[in-house]
Amino acid sequence: MRREAEAVGEEPIRLVQFTRSFHIGGTEVQVLELLRGLPARYQLQVSVLEDAGPLSATLRQLGYIPEEFPLTGSLMRPNTGWQIVRMARWFRRHQVQLVHVHDFYSTMLVVPAARLAGVKVIVGRLDLAHWLGPVRCAALAELTNMADHVVANAEAIRRMVVEEEGLPASRVSVIHNGLDLPRFDDRARAGLQSPLPDTGGAPAVVHVANMNHPVKRQEDVLQALALLRSEGLTLHAWFVGDGPLRPELERKAAELGVTDRAHFLGRRQDVPAIYTRANLGVLCSTAEGMSNAVMEGMAAGVPMVVTAVGGNTDLIVDGERGRVVQPERPAELAQAFRWVLEHPEKARDMGATARGFVRRELSLQRLVEQHDALYQRVLRSPS
Repeated sequence: MRREAEAVGEEPIRLVQFTRSFHIGGTEVQVLELLRGLPARYQLQVSVLEDAGPLSATLRQLGYIPEEFPLTGSLMRPNTGWQIVRMARWFRRHQVQLVHVHDFYSTMLVVPAARLAGVKVIVGRLDLAHWLGPVRCAALAELTNMADHVVANAEAIRRMVVEEEGLPASRVSVIHNGLDLPRFDDRARAGLQSPLPDTGGAPAVVHVANMNHPVKRQEDVLQALALLRSEGLTLHAWFVGDGPLRPELERKAAELGVTDRAHFLGRRQDVPAIYTRANLGVLCSTAEGMSNAVMEGMAAGVPMVVTAVGGNTDLIVDGERGRVVQPERPAELAQAFRWVLEHPEKARDMGATARGFVRRELSLQRLVEQHDALYQRVLRSPS
């Protein structure tokens, strides 16, 4: 289903937002924000590879029923070619002018389909492709080069696409993710959906990330807890997220003797309220795009400790809006935790500065305006 343009006398811009699914994730949230915020001159449609996920209900509340182009397992199966042809026909039938594709799997189908249909296409590059093998990285680079324009959500991703994949800098833009601060504050005020583990008054750090991939390095937080314990400092950690690595992480906590301080909360929908009850937040990945988890910690006014990878350093300046450490160095992580806890006034100032940065630089209005300007620029540019 499409949203019809309301502007009288103005030809609508027929735009498709295309993502893999609407499971809970940073990319899906950003797509929903674009759908909410883009002006009425757009005739918007949504397409997916899989019509599934908890956020599908929100999508339908906004008035969209996505067109599905399902994969059936491997990209190498004949179905992939059929879906590309079917998609190109759908683009032509609906007279689509521009497609914005937001993820790897969708890019594999959308870019060839857009080329077949003569439709302009923007590829979103939202991470460092750290989870892809060499063959898939090469395929992604090739299809990215075929796009009319590329949107990266962090400077590190822009540099990778230009310096390593050879795209002209003129065809790559950086648009940071956006966060709805009033809505975030409402969710924080709504309170917890279920109780948090009792820390007995001891401080707590929050780590929000999936447990699907070792890149998130929750084990470094566990080791930092153990180091601090050996130094006589009590710090609890609330791990928000779930996935196949969780049993291994729970075993690691037991091996390090920190099961009483490492609390695995599973998936939670009340992250803003959790952040407001913590002393600090952490994201210690070895690779990262523009993390919504870090942005939410900043929005909560919590000092964040992050690793110097990907988009983290677009968000956190060491000593200004939080602390920055090197990846895979639990001792540095423990030292940064200790510093935050031993300098509460400076930590509060960093948290306040971080929230101000979100208000000024990461607003939804800014996100939408920058995408709107980019869409119009790409449509005006020669094919």
